Amino acid sequence: MKGIIIINPFLIPLESVRQAERLKQEFNKKQVEIDIISDGYLKNCLENGGFDIELNADFIIYLDKDKYLSEVLERSGFRLFNRHNAVRVCDDKARTYIALSKKGFNLPKTIFGALCYNEVCEIDKNAVSTIGKKLGYPVIVKECYGSMGKGVYKADNESKLKEIMERVKTRPHLFQEYIGYKKGVDVRLIVIGGKVVSVMERRNDSDFRSNVARGGTGVKVEVPTEFIETAERIAKELKLDYCGVDLLYGNDNEPIVCEVNSNAFFEGTEKATGINVAEKYAEYIINEMGKNESL
Repeated sequence: MKGIIIINPFLIPLESVRQAERLKQEFNKKQVEIDIISDGYLKNCLENGGFDIELNADFIIYLDKDKYLSEVLERSGFRLFNRHNAVRVCDDKARTYIALSKKGFNLPKTIFGALCYNEVCEIDKNAVSTIGKKLGYPVIVKECYGSMGKGVYKADNESKLKEIMERVKTRPHLFQEYIGYKKGVDVRLIVIGGKVVSVMERRNDSDFRSNVARGGTGVKVEVPTEFIETAERIAKELKLDYCGVDLLYGNDNEPIVCEVNSNAFFEGTEKATGINVAEKYAEYIINEMGKNESL
């Protein structure tokens, strides 16, 4: 059995390189050959109505977010972990919330931003006022594409909200109510094959964003069963082989969905919990590929 790990061709973020190296280490222990590739072009030329991709692999672990390449690879017959559509939905925060709507999950009150196609246009004051009244302050503004807390802002008043709206108006974005029952705290659950394998609480005393990349710290915790069940249901609903589900605490400690990450970094989780996430992911992939061979 041979696999390939694809990472961003510009090696951004560097955490993805360490993630790939950890996975390769665990696969090698199990006598599975793994190549790490950062060449996003991969000779994926569309010619004569098809693609000619020169890759020798039984499976591909897709750690990039290039939605075009993932679809090309899947159309060419490769088994991706995660699959193309799962990565596509999770990479876009708006798509994630839409996909999880009407499924019984606790979602923050959300308004999807109108996309502006001309930087010269100004934000309408009535729009700012309406969003503030609907969601209440502070308002959380999220760019739809971004990770590690990037592109996430907090507006404490109308003037700040207008300033942020001007900044993000030409990029896909959304607005959400602020869930601040436990400020700067969320729960990161890693789900593999539909089962939660590790849980840590991320805490940040200096920023409303709990991300470790923003100065937060990870601590191993036990959470109510409802958190486990929510994370596993989300992974099943979005058809994710692997993911990190971020949940916030509600007023009664109920789980509220914050984000879902198809390529969640596990370095911090491994340190905080002592659980070998890379090994568990490798074992899951090997088992899944074994099932395919037996069919």
